[in-house]
Amino acid sequence: MPRLLQRDRDGIYGKEFRRQLEAFNIEELVSAPRSPLQDGHVERVIGSIRRECLDHDIVLGEHHIREILKQYVTYDKEIRTQLGLEGDAPAHRMVEGPEQGEVSALAALHHVYRRRAA
Repeated sequence: MPRLLQRDRDGIYGKEFRRQLEAFNIEELVSAPRSPLQDGHVERVIGSIRRECLDHDIVLGEHHIREILKQYVTYDKEIRTQLGLEGDAPAHRMVEGPEQGEVSALAALHHVYRRRAA
């Protein structure tokens, strides 16, 4: 369960939504009125998920979207390289030398390459 939820002041978040957050012990971080720049990180994550994940799949239901998002989070945390980490992934990966086999692409939405044992 998340500990915090950052949201804007959209009217869609009514009393029932806030009651559910309280029931799950989730703290709300509500952005200031008329301050869309405060939601930059959230907007970036949502945009990345939409562009890199959901625009390429037809979602068949809640269970399906949860599986898609679980796979995306794993990709983002373990495989995706980030400039802030000098081109490494958050879960550090060892450099695989040519002696470890040929490079092969894994069949996936995102480009993932591994060395195949010789």
